[in-house]
Amino acid sequence: MSTGAAQADSATNGLARRPFAWTFTTPLYVGSSLNPINSSIIATALVPIAAELHVSVGATAVLVSSLYLASAVAQPTAGKLAEVLGPRRIFLYGVVLVLLGGLVGGLGQNLAMLTVARVLVGIGTSAAFPCAMVLIRRRAEEAGLDAPPGGVLGGIAIAGMATAAVGPPIGGLLVGAAGWRWAFLINIPVTAIATAMALRWLPKDPVPDHGHSGFRKVADRIDLPGILGFAGSMTALVIFLMSLPHVEWIALVVFVLAAVPTVMWELRKTSPFFDFRGLAANGALARTYLRQALTLLGVYSVMYGMTQWMEAAHGFSTVGAGLLLLPMGAVSALLSRPLARRNLVRGPLIASAVTMLLGSVGIMLLTSHSPAIAIVLVSLIFGITSASTTVGNQTALYLAAPPDQIGTASGLFRTFGYLGTITSAVIGSIVFRDGVSDHGLHTLGIVLVAAGLAVLLLTALDRRLMNRDPNRQADTPDTSQNPKSPHQGESSVSTPTHPTITPERTALLAMDFQNGIVPLAPDADALVERVKGAIADVRAAGGTIGYVRVAFTENDWAAVPETNKAFTAVAAGKMLHHEDTATQIDERIAPEHGDIVVRKIRFGSASTTDLHQQLTDRGIDTLVLAGISTSGVVLSTLMDAADRDYRVYVLSDGIADPDPRTHQVLVDNVFPSRAHVIDTPGLRGLLGSA
Repeated sequence: MSTGAAQADSATNGLARRPFAWTFTTPLYVGSSLNPINSSIIATALVPIAAELHVSVGATAVLVSSLYLASAVAQPTAGKLAEVLGPRRIFLYGVVLVLLGGLVGGLGQNLAMLTVARVLVGIGTSAAFPCAMVLIRRRAEEAGLDAPPGGVLGGIAIAGMATAAVGPPIGGLLVGAAGWRWAFLINIPVTAIATAMALRWLPKDPVPDHGHSGFRKVADRIDLPGILGFAGSMTALVIFLMSLPHVEWIALVVFVLAAVPTVMWELRKTSPFFDFRGLAANGALARTYLRQALTLLGVYSVMYGMTQWMEAAHGFSTVGAGLLLLPMGAVSALLSRPLARRNLVRGPLIASAVTMLLGSVGIMLLTSHSPAIAIVLVSLIFGITSASTTVGNQTALYLAAPPDQIGTASGLFRTFGYLGTITSAVIGSIVFRDGVSDHGLHTLGIVLVAAGLAVLLLTALDRRLMNRDPNRQADTPDTSQNPKSPHQGESSVSTPTHPTITPERTALLAMDFQNGIVPLAPDADALVERVKGAIADVRAAGGTIGYVRVAFTENDWAAVPETNKAFTAVAAGKMLHHEDTATQIDERIAPEHGDIVVRKIRFGSASTTDLHQQLTDRGIDTLVLAGISTSGVVLSTLMDAADRDYRVYVLSDGIADPDPRTHQVLVDNVFPSRAHVIDTPGLRGLLGSA
């Protein structure tokens, strides 16, 4: 073995043993904490800023809203850029913007400069989370992990939601000790550390293909018109929400005028920035977004609404109010990682809804004479809410989002969270419009009870979640650091977690089920019946069916070169003529109108046909393979489809080979590294949960 090959093999083995070493995860955790900390740390600096700049406290609210607005737009945009241009590259660009924002804010002399600084910080910090999810997903696939890396997602959860909860107390201490400018300047040392770690430890992105690196090429790949339309729509929507209870009609009109053409554009795009069709078909992902928005409405109502109440109605100082909420962040941090390690989804989400209800009832019982311990108790309950919702929804996101869209999906996940956060501020301004009082706090509690009930219903009635936890694959330290290699006999048929199937973007390929080949398969009749059932399931779900048959014309025989070992004999024997009965598709699974049907003259389904183009024209990015034989058409098609970046499923009971040993070796040892191996009942389950 050459030195280069040995080094490559060593690197591969090292990745398999420790795919998520601390050197890989630490910069992701640090980067992911920047946005939530900056979102909340400013709360304790607003009053000192107003006093020094001689503006009203109300005017400083723009420093909160500007970061939320920038983040709501930038999160999915950064995710899309990470998918196209590379996550490490976008991560570093974002860190530089945060550094610049820290400098501008720390040196700012007026409210306009501070607002610019907050926008820079909002855009820059928005890159970290979606980039982290792209890097984690790619690393998991490289290591052969189908189940979510729970321990790593738990770390991201702590860096995300838990750090937001400790932002106010940290801000109170920092501003009290060093002044409000340190709410900005703190970003400078943190970003310097994050930059050094990212450059040193994060894997480099592939060198951009010069054929796809021009501005027009990149703009088309990221769907720049879609991003701009989304940005305009989201900006108008956020301005409208933040103007409530006063109705900002201009913002509402701008939202409609921007949103309608944007939706029409995205529906026509083959690879849109905001995949409305995919989201409509992917119910699990849509429900995850909605749960996140509703639950964060509750968590941030406590962080901001109760903070105002404690200071204005109960008489606590800024530092004291921050310290009373510290238990929420501490509990969230302590619970996030243990919960995430087990890859639980439904359990944490049920706990999130129940504790949100309990905490909301607790808010309704508080008064300005309540002891501090009662406030701490409510804070502790919402700490459980914070941890369980972040872990449950983040794992649900990882499982439901298409792997090639995990960056954009993660950004939208955060955007929906921001919508919940912004709505919490709107609700707070409404309930306290006549002054901060116990009555306003109790009204806030009633609103949160309603939101908690909605979250509970969204979780308890979700069929997909009902089947998730019992079949989970726990991410213990052993499995996360030492995943079984597909070459060591691991069969992914037993792997319980697979990415969600979106039927409208999925095609089942029935390959070489023709009269002259079907009889060669073991137990052929039962095989055909299973594939017939799978075809019916995909049709019923709205998916596409494709048929591939191998057959030759006279010209095809003449064109087979003597170098082709397998098909020289076919040509010489004038076998598999395209009009022969032997090359016609088995009538039990005959094609219907609208199905794809192609004729091939080699093993693979795409190399000698226009199958790939037909699939692309229909927006198909997921293939389910059934065929005869496992070592022929299935193997060749799988390899080609994986190289073309399709998401591939292989039906273990929908394929067969004349040699059972070869079939089993391929299914157990080869296919799992490139495809998700499931059976026909598993396919039915994935289609039913979409």
